[in-house]
Amino acid sequence: MNNAYTRRVFLQRSLAMVSASSTLPLFLQRSAFAVDNPFEYRATASRAGVPEDRILVVVQLAGGNDGLNTVIPFGDAEYYKARPQIGVKKDQALKFKGKAGDGLALHPSLAPLMELYDEGLLSIIQGVGYPNPNRSHFKSTDIWHTASPESGGQGNGWIGRYFDNTCDGEPEPNLCISIGDKAPLATYGEKVQPVAFEDADLFRWVGDELHPDLAQAYQTINRAGVSGEVDEGSTAAFLMRTALDAQVSSDKIRAAMEQPTSVNYPGTKLASSLKMVASMIKAGLGTRVYYTTMGGFDTHAGQAGRHDRLMRDFAQAVGRFYQDLKNQGNDKRVCIMTFSEFGRRVKQNASAGTDHGTAAPMFVIGDMVKPGIHGAHPSLTKLDRNGDLVFHTDFRSVYASIIDQWMGASSKDVLGRKFEHVPIFEAKKVG
Repeated sequence: MNNAYTRRVFLQRSLAMVSASSTLPLFLQRSAFAVDNPFEYRATASRAGVPEDRILVVVQLAGGNDGLNTVIPFGDAEYYKARPQIGVKKDQALKFKGKAGDGLALHPSLAPLMELYDEGLLSIIQGVGYPNPNRSHFKSTDIWHTASPESGGQGNGWIGRYFDNTCDGEPEPNLCISIGDKAPLATYGEKVQPVAFEDADLFRWVGDELHPDLAQAYQTINRAGVSGEVDEGSTAAFLMRTALDAQVSSDKIRAAMEQPTSVNYPGTKLASSLKMVASMIKAGLGTRVYYTTMGGFDTHAGQAGRHDRLMRDFAQAVGRFYQDLKNQGNDKRVCIMTFSEFGRRVKQNASAGTDHGTAAPMFVIGDMVKPGIHGAHPSLTKLDRNGDLVFHTDFRSVYASIIDQWMGASSKDVLGRKFEHVPIFEAKKVG
């Protein structure tokens, strides 16, 4: 643990306790210290073997990103036959170096991602999907979030189940943070519930606006102090602990947002979200999973210019975010995973767009990845009966690789059964 990090934790812990009365019962003092000191608290909240200094950042491309115009098979004539208007021209596509990328390229707006690829920081998994694909945005999103195609997307989220299977005791409130007006299904479990906010300035604890019992607990703790006679197992104790934890949690997150970033982020929604994530990582929060979403990928008409802008905004935001992490010295702690609920149809439609499809690529980014392109590009001629790509990598295999090799849990416990790993990590870097 480096000195700068421990000093920052000490200062955060001290500041949080300034507002707590010296007359707080011992169990409430422990609660506040636990929320504010990630190292002390983590030791009691997680099972042995879970690498709690590691972070997963999920970027969802909502609406169904067109995988064929993201990782472009420019060497396949069928691509241009199927997409005479919206196919990316060969001389504009960003071609991969080496034999692994023969005939493949990235969209020209993905230059920041190509830089990561050339630096050995980007792993691309081809043809990702699941059996009997559902082309409804809502259903397919639920399936990806629950990792349960068989149930049609019913149940708790896969990230929530990860925490359910790794947390012992009372979990820290900030283990999972989602940037947005509501947290996605993927982040909900039985034991751990996510924190969600869209604007850090609005993420504050206002006890007076809540249930009268909670409001009273807030008043008692924050303004008057309490006697040491409260029964630790009582309802009053639970309410007081909830109020104090929420107050300290809110203060910590908003304080993190005030820290300056080391790079200039674009003024897009995704960039703003990732900027907040970078600030929280820099501040040393105990959060292990951050979830962000970028919408707009349902490109049924006039796709060319619109998808160009989406690719640019996505790549610039992720590129700046990774550079920020590197400047902080946190790049080795963070794994970034991107996905979309489905890809698009191979053939363009009459409106120069694409309709809902199936398989698409996933990106995994970080110092720990085994760089390159994993899996063959799906065939453009051997399609399913709807004219869609046939997937060859189950998305749960990607999840399993991340859960087992990066997050230090049992993917079988989280996903319900074993899935073959995709070789996206360097063994020497993930242990």
